[in-house]
Amino acid sequence: MTLYGIGLGPGQADLVTVRGKEVLESVDVVYSPGRLSRTVALNHVPESKIGDLDFPMTRDEEKLRAAWKEAAAEIAPQASDNDAAFVTLGDPNVYSTFGHLRRTLDAFHPDVDVEIVPGVSAMTAFATAFDVEIEAGAGLALREAANGHAPTGPDRMILFKITDAPATHEKLVAAGYDVTYGRRLYMEQGETVITDDPADIDERDYYTLAYAVKRDLDIEPATARFEELGDATGVGERA
Repeated sequence: MTLYGIGLGPGQADLVTVRGKEVLESVDVVYSPGRLSRTVALNHVPESKIGDLDFPMTRDEEKLRAAWKEAAAEIAPQASDNDAAFVTLGDPNVYSTFGHLRRTLDAFHPDVDVEIVPGVSAMTAFATAFDVEIEAGAGLALREAANGHAPTGPDRMILFKITDAPATHEKLVAAGYDVTYGRRLYMEQGETVITDDPADIDERDYYTLAYAVKRDLDIEPATARFEELGDATGVGERA
């Protein structure tokens, strides 16, 4: 049998993929590492199908390793006898807790078969939320920016885990970036905020990201000329 690592997407229940929904409905038990992913999963499976796991809120690596060993010991028998799922927001292989589970299973329960069901990540969904096009040929870097950190260098960056927006903003502006922030994008839990003012999101929230782009960046796709050419020739005018 199989353990499926299912990406639930950025948090909106109807952004779960068709494949993800089908697997959720077919497995015998669904495990979740947190309240938000559990809430999304409950839009697709009954609560009786949800398995309980306990993860401590700590940075103590020994305690975290112990918690993952316990989780793997709980999940392994289920995934050996039946199909099971472990759900996570975003994509299971992109900055996800699922990696910890997979490594723990590989170490202590190598007989468990694992299959990944990818999900929409907030790091890509941001483009639609911000109405930003990352055109062909453009570079885009992904960086973590917790605790006021502000990495610089790339022309365009997605920064995630922003927990001190004012401190991060000050450093990015000084380095020549324009910055837009998004909090809880496509999440049904909590208020979605999109702003270029860090004061609007100065309280700590793990689910905050930013799009930073250098002010002097000037890349124009070939098709961007169509509007200008249409205006010059009258093409595209409507009666």
